[in-house]
Amino acid sequence: MKTPVAHLKANLPAPLRRLADLAYNYWWSWTPERISLFSTIAPAIWQRCHHNPVALLESVTYERLSQVAEDPVYLKRLQTLAQQFDLYMREQDTWASRVAPHLSPEEPVAYFSIEYGLHESLPLYCGGLGVLAGDYLKSASDLGLPMVGIGLLYRQGYVRQRLNRSGWQEDFYTDNDFEHLPLELVRDEYGQPVTVKVVIRQRTVRIQVWRSRIGRVDLYLLDADRADNDIIDRRLTGQLYTGNRETRIAQEVLLGIGGVRMLHALEIEPALYHINEGHSAFALLEVARQEIEATGSSFYEVEAGVRDRAIFTTHTPVPDGNDVFSADMIDSFFGHYWPELGLSREQFLNLGARRFGDPWEPFGMTVLALRMTRSANGVSRRHGEVARQIWSILYPDKPEAEVPIGSITNGVHSRTWTAPLIADLYNQYLGNDWSLKVTDANLWRLVNDIPDRELWHRHCILKERLIAYTRAQVLQARRSRGEAADDIAAVDHLLHPDTLTLGFARRFSPYKRGGLLFKDLQRSIRILSHARRPIQIIFAGKARPGDDEGKRIIQRLMEWCRHPALRDRVAFLEDYDMYTAELMVHGVDVWLNTPRRPTEACGTSGQKAALNGGINCSVLDGWWGEAYRESRAGQSSNGWVVGDEADTSDQEIQDQIDADSLYDILERDMAPLFYTRDRDGLPHKWIAMMKASIRTIVPQFNSDRMVAEYVTQMYLPTADTPTEPVVASQVA
Repeated sequence: MKTPVAHLKANLPAPLRRLADLAYNYWWSWTPERISLFSTIAPAIWQRCHHNPVALLESVTYERLSQVAEDPVYLKRLQTLAQQFDLYMREQDTWASRVAPHLSPEEPVAYFSIEYGLHESLPLYCGGLGVLAGDYLKSASDLGLPMVGIGLLYRQGYVRQRLNRSGWQEDFYTDNDFEHLPLELVRDEYGQPVTVKVVIRQRTVRIQVWRSRIGRVDLYLLDADRADNDIIDRRLTGQLYTGNRETRIAQEVLLGIGGVRMLHALEIEPALYHINEGHSAFALLEVARQEIEATGSSFYEVEAGVRDRAIFTTHTPVPDGNDVFSADMIDSFFGHYWPELGLSREQFLNLGARRFGDPWEPFGMTVLALRMTRSANGVSRRHGEVARQIWSILYPDKPEAEVPIGSITNGVHSRTWTAPLIADLYNQYLGNDWSLKVTDANLWRLVNDIPDRELWHRHCILKERLIAYTRAQVLQARRSRGEAADDIAAVDHLLHPDTLTLGFARRFSPYKRGGLLFKDLQRSIRILSHARRPIQIIFAGKARPGDDEGKRIIQRLMEWCRHPALRDRVAFLEDYDMYTAELMVHGVDVWLNTPRRPTEACGTSGQKAALNGGINCSVLDGWWGEAYRESRAGQSSNGWVVGDEADTSDQEIQDQIDADSLYDILERDMAPLFYTRDRDGLPHKWIAMMKASIRTIVPQFNSDRMVAEYVTQMYLPTADTPTEPVVASQVA
């Protein structure tokens, strides 16, 4: 049976057949050719297929492909990229091979996550956790770290967003067509799909496995949508983050237990299991069960060995955000399973209980992960402190400061999130290999050598692109809602490229305070509609299904979008995805972040903006608590802090304090700085802040540094193993 790559190649003109190799490996998406490699072939189809290279190549007429195949310039580009891809895939002498030689393709790190944000064409993500996981796999590939990812393949993915005429979010879903995505169904030597079995609610569910290639890392995705499963069980991998608790625990059984069984079926023996958030913690029980089955030992005899091969990353800064299940639900899903571990019901329940023997104590996935792993970490320095406080109950003999939960601050994949226009500027002034040495702080000091005019010019191009995209999306949305002709015509005046532009994009939950800017509506109107120093803002993001309070925040934002004094200054982009996120972090002047402290575990969107010269304005929480630098000794500050670290117990008062702080920043600092220009129209002091943002943030808050810290602090057998400068493999 032909592989999907071979099948696609057979349908392409001979000179273009290497496109099939690239289409089935997301490596292409972080090369300098990512904008035009596929879109050049048929721009309209590229947009319609949501930037899916496989669907594009299957949809374009053979006549059009033949036209491209006779373009010598395009063929040279393709040949060069294919050669670089081959060298990248064959490279053996990598950073990870030198630092962590005990890891190998035969004994890799198994990275479990319930969502992955790799690219907009593969919508298996909700937000930050998934995009972080995607960036993690990309840097693991670039550093040559032997790793496999394990996740679920959702037929409908995460909720789609449509706003009605009242501004209320209407949830809907669309099916993913797996056969026409960059995915390959994993088959055995007889051509049959590889499957594993898991018992769910007293029924046997058969799971098949798909593979997506992310550079040198394989991501295995489990799929229960098979004809030989009960119709109810086929829906278990239907949607990400449904509100149904039974579906949630079933998905976590599939991910954890099914994931380990899948690795066993593929004869992959991980050296280490990395549990990324508690959703996949059941994997550790299955590792123990297989060891018990193989050796005849008891659970408590193999427990230490399992723990020694596993680490855990928690992303949740509030106790209520961690998955917990009632004892009755655990009975329903695991009554057959704990005898296989040689455990009683009480012993099994205690694995997930904060307090042993409490009959009312729910079963917590974070608790299970902490008990069954050798080390754990939060995702920022502040989050590590919060996590130690939350989970100190599990370590009654230790003072809070000694609770064994450390921290490794999240970072972003610079080669994905840097706009090609900005990357080209870095090539000129930092060197063509800048993206391989992104953690080198000395390298980033060369940003000061970039002429102000060049940096500003390219930033303005990206800003104009964002505003054009925003207008087009808002126009389409207003037409689809059947809005009045005046409101549709008003889109022509929505936003202006010369106006100071803020960006705010994230999940709309109350604690993220998406409407803080408008807490004092009259003051916000005065600031945004200032005659000489106007400010505009672009919002994007979804509320989770069932979160009516989050939906009401969006509805209020839509009301402000229609306000006569704000209609040209406020825009909302519907159905937020990775493509919209990319355009926003490329084009905004300022990235705004206003969560209630300390509920931001880390946050990474502002890091992406900084890669492109964006400046952060945020409360001092998550990563910003580590990144913020005040101006000193002739050096510009790299951003602004909303409020201060002193919190009140009254949230309404705290919201007012933070809103007033934000207003003061906008009026007294940000707008005057942005609009102070020389005779050529250049805001030199603003550009100095842009450079400070790049110089101080990029070398520290990137996923190469993050993955390297996991390797040296968590993956290595001993902490005293010598390390070396972090250098990625050549991309392009």
